[in-house]
Amino acid sequence: MKVLGHKIELLTGTAALPASTPAASELERATGTMAEAWDGSGLSGTGSCCNNTRKALQWLLLHDMTMAGLQELRFPEEKPLLRGQDVTELENPDTFLSAVDTDWKEHDIETPYGLLHVVIRGSPKGNRPAILTYHDVGLNHKLCFNTFFNFEDMQEITKHFVVCHVDAPGQQVGASQFPQGYQFPSMEQLAAMLPSVVQHFGFKYVIGIGVGAGAYVLAKFALIFPDLVEGLVLMNIDPNGKGWIDWAATKLSGLTSTLPDTVLSHLFSQEELVNNTELVQSYRQQIGNVVNQANLQLFWNMYNSRRDLDINRPGTVPNAKTLRCPVMLVVGDNAPAEDGVVECNSKLDPTSTTFLKMADSGGLPQVTQPGKLTEAFKYFLQGMGYIAYLKDRRLSGGAVPSASMTRLARSRTASLTSASSVDGGRPQPCTHSESSEGLGQVNHTMEVSC
Repeated sequence: MKVLGHKIELLTGTAALPASTPAASELERATGTMAEAWDGSGLSGTGSCCNNTRKALQWLLLHDMTMAGLQELRFPEEKPLLRGQDVTELENPDTFLSAVDTDWKEHDIETPYGLLHVVIRGSPKGNRPAILTYHDVGLNHKLCFNTFFNFEDMQEITKHFVVCHVDAPGQQVGASQFPQGYQFPSMEQLAAMLPSVVQHFGFKYVIGIGVGAGAYVLAKFALIFPDLVEGLVLMNIDPNGKGWIDWAATKLSGLTSTLPDTVLSHLFSQEELVNNTELVQSYRQQIGNVVNQANLQLFWNMYNSRRDLDINRPGTVPNAKTLRCPVMLVVGDNAPAEDGVVECNSKLDPTSTTFLKMADSGGLPQVTQPGKLTEAFKYFLQGMGYIAYLKDRRLSGGAVPSASMTRLARSRTASLTSASSVDGGRPQPCTHSESSEGLGQVNHTMEVSC
């Protein structure tokens, strides 16, 4: 027994819990009971051997507690990975945006045509405009813009602006189904809802980023309220209304396909649909599960009942109406909206329009090519005089943009400033008045494949 006690003493050493902890008290009571039972069985010795027995029992119980997950002990995380977020939120894609940045705040804003769900980050910063987005039909702000706005370089840009994502009525995550007989707002009415958002947050003006149906809404907004819009990035815009043939084709498609599949043919190129890429499969599932199908049907029907934007290039017809702000048109190669974007480009003022056709980007360039789109957006902002607020990664060892994007920078900045060098050196920032003067001198319309 002495040998046994010696071995146990070597194993246990001074391993003991602080006497003040609940686990230590519980452990002491348990070992005391077991030691008494051992003593009663005649297996215990006297003196140091009894103490060694007690220590051995303590060690064995402590080992069992450790293997069971230290049920009596808690080690709180001193610095959580994400402030104010529970770990389970990271596993829920519906809360991904808030998990990335806890500064996003949701609002339901009253407008003349019903409530509008808005998600905003930041507050108005001086005279800088807000960045206001509007998603395509079949999507919401998360499905449409998360990839783009979570891109590292885009975050570097947007931290200097307040960002406001607008969800079309009933399209946000968790939206309640509209009651029977609800009249969904027309495309013109959707545009007329946006001044309420601008007024609610005190924006002086906005830079709009819209995709598909959202691009149409923002273009209509800029036509009706030109003083509230400083610039537009319009992706996959179709300025034309739907005729009877288009209406019949849409109705026939609705009879032979499910609503998610019908919407997918609007969002993705034929090549993407035929290949049934992972992105297409993912969006088919998201559109079917995340967006309320009855509400989506109403939005889809209204978009396919839209009228022509009724814009014309200045000088082509008397009293031509067109977008007065700088515009960047974006479309992917072979995207369903390619013809519509090309036609829209032909109807805009060439001195204030940039046309960007992105190769290998499919129907959703903001999802498939966020890096290239971010680079183009940066140069678009520079052309409006906001270069002073942006960080050029080329000066900090970051990735150098492709040659085609560099040409875009030269073409835009050459007419806006007098400091652009031949080798593509970074120009001095221009003021808004300087950019307005330059816009009347050089044609900015170009096609850039990147």
